Amino acid sequence: MSIDPKLLERLHDLLTADLIEKIESGNATAADLGVARQLLKDNGINAAPRDNTPIFRLATALPFSDEREAV
Repeated sequence: MSIDPKLLERLHDLLTADLIEKIESGNATAADLGVARQLLKDNGINAAPRDNTPIFRLATALPFSDEREAV
């Protein structure tokens, strides 16, 4: 069975829009955040931590014993 690529693209867009809305409203659950993280990972989206960005602050707040593991 073949699925129309346009339907998959629409589903991807709707899922992404829904996740953005939940996160921005502050109503995202831990499960929603996990789905968002996996969606980014599956699509090759990553962020290099730069000084004073949210991802940098998160990385430095985590309790790693070795700085190389935190960043």
